[in-house]
Amino acid sequence: MPPHPELTVPQLYQACDLEALGCASSADLADLDGGLGQERALGALRFGIGIRHEGYNLYVMGSPGLGKHAIVRQLLGRQAPLLEAPNDWCYVNNFRTPHKPRVLRLPAGTGCNLDGDLRALVRRLIVALPAAFDSAEYRSAVQGIKDKFKNREDQLFGDVEAAAKEAGIVLLRTPAGFTLAPTKDGEVMDAEAFGKLPESERRQIDEHTEQISQLLRQTVQQVAQASRDHDLQIEQLNQAVARATVDRQFNHLAGQYAHLEQVALYLDEVKRDMIEKGLELFGSAPAERMLDHQRLTPFNRYFVNVLVDNGASDDAPLVYEDFPSYQNLFGRIEHQAMMGTLHTDFTLIKGGALHRANGGYLLLDARKLLLTPFAWDALKRALQAGELRIQSPEQLLSLASTISLEPDPIPLRVKVVLIGDRLLHHLLTQLDPEFPLLFKVQADFAEDMPRSADSARLYARLLATLQRRERLRVLETAAIGRLIEEAARTADDGEKMTLNMQALLDLLHEADYWAGEGRQELIRREDVERAVQERRQRAGQIRERQLEATLRDLRHIETDGKRVAQINGLSVLQLGGQTFGQPARITATARLGDGKLIDIEREVELGGALHSKGVLILSACLASRFGGRQPLSFAATLVFEQSYGGVDGDSASAAELCVLQSALGELPLRQDLAITGSVDQHGRLQVIGGVNEKIEGFFDLCAARGLTGSQGVIIPQGNVCHLMLQRSLLDAVAEGRFHIYAVEHAEQAMELLTGLEAGVADADGRFPAGTVHGALQARLEAFAELRRRFAETAAPAGSPEQGSAP
Repeated sequence: MPPHPELTVPQLYQACDLEALGCASSADLADLDGGLGQERALGALRFGIGIRHEGYNLYVMGSPGLGKHAIVRQLLGRQAPLLEAPNDWCYVNNFRTPHKPRVLRLPAGTGCNLDGDLRALVRRLIVALPAAFDSAEYRSAVQGIKDKFKNREDQLFGDVEAAAKEAGIVLLRTPAGFTLAPTKDGEVMDAEAFGKLPESERRQIDEHTEQISQLLRQTVQQVAQASRDHDLQIEQLNQAVARATVDRQFNHLAGQYAHLEQVALYLDEVKRDMIEKGLELFGSAPAERMLDHQRLTPFNRYFVNVLVDNGASDDAPLVYEDFPSYQNLFGRIEHQAMMGTLHTDFTLIKGGALHRANGGYLLLDARKLLLTPFAWDALKRALQAGELRIQSPEQLLSLASTISLEPDPIPLRVKVVLIGDRLLHHLLTQLDPEFPLLFKVQADFAEDMPRSADSARLYARLLATLQRRERLRVLETAAIGRLIEEAARTADDGEKMTLNMQALLDLLHEADYWAGEGRQELIRREDVERAVQERRQRAGQIRERQLEATLRDLRHIETDGKRVAQINGLSVLQLGGQTFGQPARITATARLGDGKLIDIEREVELGGALHSKGVLILSACLASRFGGRQPLSFAATLVFEQSYGGVDGDSASAAELCVLQSALGELPLRQDLAITGSVDQHGRLQVIGGVNEKIEGFFDLCAARGLTGSQGVIIPQGNVCHLMLQRSLLDAVAEGRFHIYAVEHAEQAMELLTGLEAGVADADGRFPAGTVHGALQARLEAFAELRRRFAETAAPAGSPEQGSAP
C-alpha cells in the first residue's frame, strides 16, 4: 500500500499571494464590470435578450446571492435604448357599447395630453353651451317656433269652432279634453231640453255633432303633428346651437390630432355625442363635478383613461414586479360605492406590470409568481395569445353574476425574464409542457470560479468595486487577500472562489464596521478576520451546546486510548445559515451468523437512502475480499450512538467499514483519531462534503479537552484540495499538536487506526498473522468453523451431514 502522508500547513490552507495582486490597497484597483465568472450565463442572456422571435423568454437560474438581479438589470438597461420608443396605452369610452371600452395606442406622452385637452374642452363647454342656450338669439328662435306652433294651433281649433257654430254646436274646453254641446238661441242646451226637441230636430243635431266630432279628431291629429314638428324644430335648433358651439371649441383640437387616425375617429364620436347630449349634460352641470377625479361623473364618457404613460422615457420599459399577483400583473377594474351600489366605468380600469412593460422587459421572481393564484396560467395565456385582457378573478372563475366591463385586449410584445433556482426550472420543464415552449433560453449562473493568480486579481478588482459602490473604507492588500481566502472557504474548495456576491458584500460591511470600531482608516486583515469570527460566534450557540454536552460526558466521545468496535466518525450539522461539524461515536457488533449486516439506523427509519447505500457498499466490500473461498458466517450491526435525528449521506461509510473490521477482527482502534470519507466496493476512499467543518469539529473537542499531540483526523486524499482550515487549527498542526492524514484506501486508514499493517495475501490467499487482514481472516474462519460444527450438531440422525445413505 502507498504511504499515508501527514499533511502540512500549506496543504491545509491555500493562502493568497498578496504580491500577485499588484496593489497596495483597493484604491489602486480599477472598477470591474459585473458578471465575473459568469461567462456562460452572460452569453445566454445576450442571446435571449437579442433574439426577438416568439417563445424566447428567459429563465435565469442559480442560488440566491449570485447577483442575478443586478446583472440582468444591467444588461437589459443597455439593450433598452436600442428598442423602439414605448407607446402610451389608453382606454376610451365606447359610445355604442359602453361596457366594452376601446383601446388606443398612442405615441409616448400623447395620452396625458389628449386627456388634458378633453378635460379643458369639457371645462370650456360647461361655460359656453349654457351661455349659447341662454343667448337672446336662441331665446328669440325658440319663441318664434313656439309662436308659430301657437298660431297654427289657434287656427286649426278656430276652424273647428266656426264650423260648430254654423251647425248650432258649441265647442267646450274641459280639463278632460274637448266637448261638443247643442245650442238654442245662443244658449247651451241641457239634456232635459234636448230630450223635449222633436225627433227630426234631435236627429239633425246628432248628425251635425258627428260631423263636428270627425272634424275635431282630424284637428287634434293635426295639432299633435304640429307639436311634433315643434319639438323637432326645437331639437334641431338645440343641435344647431350645440353644433355651432362645439365646432368652435373643437376646431383647434381636431386639427391638433388629425395625424392620429385612431384619435381622429374617437374625437368625431366625442363631438357627435356632445352635440346630441349637449344641453342635457352641460345645461346645469356644476364645475366641481367635472373636476372631481375621485368620482364617477357624467363627463367621464369624454375623458381618456391613460393606462400607461411613457412620456417621461425614450427607452423601452424595464419593469420588475416584486409581488406578481394576478391583479398586479394584469391590472384590475375598480368600483365605487354610490348609494349602496357598486358602479364602474372605463376610467376605473387600472393597468398592471405587463401593461407597463409592454414593448420592453418584465422581470419576475419565479417562486413568487408560482405562489400567487391564477398568475402563472394567465401569464402563459397572455404570452401564447400575444395580447393582454383585463379580467377579474371572479370572471375567470365564473363567480360574478353582475354586469362588468369587457375592455378591448391590448397587443402584447414583451420579453419576460423569470429569476429562480435550478430545481424550480427542472420541475417546470418536467411537469409543465408549455414552459419549454415559452421560456426557451436558460441562463445558468455559476456558483464559483477557478482560483488562479489572474482570477484572484479580477476578484480583487471586484472587491474594490463593491467597496467603492457601498462607500466603505479602503481595503488594504492583506484584507483583500483574506477576503479571497474566505471566498475559497465559502466555496468549500481551496482551488475555487465563491461567486455569492451577497455573502461577500455582507462580509465587507461587517469588516468595515469592525474597522470603524477600532478607529481605523483602512479595513485590515484583522478586521476581516474578526468579522469572520464574530459571525461564527453569533451563530454558535448550538455548536457550543453540543460541545458542552460532550465535555460533560453527556455525549460519549473519547479522544484518547483504544477501543474495539468503536470509532469517531465526523458529521456536519446545518442550522439556518450556520454549518458546523461534530464527531459522532459509531459502534459495531459481530457474532456468528449468515453474513447479514444490520444497519440499525435504517431499521428504525432514521437512516436516509444515501446512508443505507453506503452501508450496503461496505458490506459488499467485505464480501468481495473475504467471501471468495467460503460464505461469510457472521452477523453484524452498525449504529450511530446517541443520534436522535435522521442520518443521511455516505460520508461515514469509511468509518463504518473500519469499525466493522475492528468488531470482526477484535482490533482496538485509536480514539484520538477521527475519520471521514465514503468508500466504494473496492475499499477506495471517495471525496465528501463539509470536510473543513468536520475537521474543525473534532479539533474543537480535542482542544477543549487538551491537545495531546497524537490526535488528528483521517480524510480522503481527494479532499486535500478543499482544505481551508481555521488559523488556530493550522497553528496546532504547525506545532505538531494535531495531525491531518490523507489516505486513498480504507487499508491505509486501518493501519493508522490500529498501528498494524494491512497485510498482503500469499499465493494461497492467506494473510500473514499480526496484520489487519490476517486478524479478520482468522476470525471469519473461526466463525465458519463454529457454523459448520453447529450445523453438524443440529442435523437429525440419518441425515446426509452424518454420512447416512441417501
